[in-house]
Amino acid sequence: MEAIVIENLEKIFPPDIHAVDQIRLQIAQGEVFGFLGPNGAGKTTMVKLLNGMLEPTAGSASIMGLDPLKDTTGIHAISGVLTEHAMMYDQMSAVENLQFFGEVFGLQKDETTKRALELLQTLQLDEAKDQKLATYSTGMRQRLSLARALIHKPKILFLDEPTSGLDPESAMAVNQLIQQLANQGVTIFLCTHQLRYAQELCTNYGLISQGKLLATGTLEQLRKQVYDGYTVRLKSSWLPDTLHYTKIADDEIEFQLEHEEDIAAIIRDIVMHGGNITHVSSRKMSLEEIYFALMKEAEGERK
Repeated sequence: MEAIVIENLEKIFPPDIHAVDQIRLQIAQGEVFGFLGPNGAGKTTMVKLLNGMLEPTAGSASIMGLDPLKDTTGIHAISGVLTEHAMMYDQMSAVENLQFFGEVFGLQKDETTKRALELLQTLQLDEAKDQKLATYSTGMRQRLSLARALIHKPKILFLDEPTSGLDPESAMAVNQLIQQLANQGVTIFLCTHQLRYAQELCTNYGLISQGKLLATGTLEQLRKQVYDGYTVRLKSSWLPDTLHYTKIADDEIEFQLEHEEDIAAIIRDIVMHGGNITHVSSRKMSLEEIYFALMKEAEGERK
């Protein structure tokens, strides 16, 4: 069973802003799905549509077989949502906030307290568990918001920029928790504009710009849509005349090859001609490079 199914979903805001424009998606259970694009691309609108917070202009969606508009209560019972401005109570402690929201989800107080303490420890907030939320830093609030989203053990977790405002250590703790949840079968719908971060964490991607879905798939599938070869960087005192390259620095160049094994033949040619090689490396296109290539292509089509 697919965790999320989206069929021609559209949301138009007045006067004629297509925040979500005829999007189709299927996301398997247990995926860490990266919904990626710049601010204003339509990511947050999509999260609100999938959780019944907004009514679509057209199209439909289902979450674990449930319709977000017809069964909002059922959706909220199986999903956790972390947004940038999650509502919590400043005059209550971290534990008290989590106890309150746990009971809202129908959990018993003892069960909620146990779950709250586990999450606070995992998210490195256990020492501040009895402090009022008003004393929390932005990063601490962000981690507590994640704990709140997880208090009822959701089957699907919607995360909107989950590491925003976090220091590297806290961000690592959040990422490790996301991976653990995915390993347990929780589906993660991750919205972010941080493409390098998403490449480290996600198993599948949807790239969005101005409400339109540019492409979906694994990293390898996305590369095949743009360029599946290798970019080679080379420092050498001599270069073959037949090599087509871009100069990066005085003695450093970059060029592309379809097959990585072809690098060896180029190196042999340089060595045979007495060239001195001080660096050689190869890589495939990053998610960030793929995204900008697809953006450029989409802009060309719109003109």
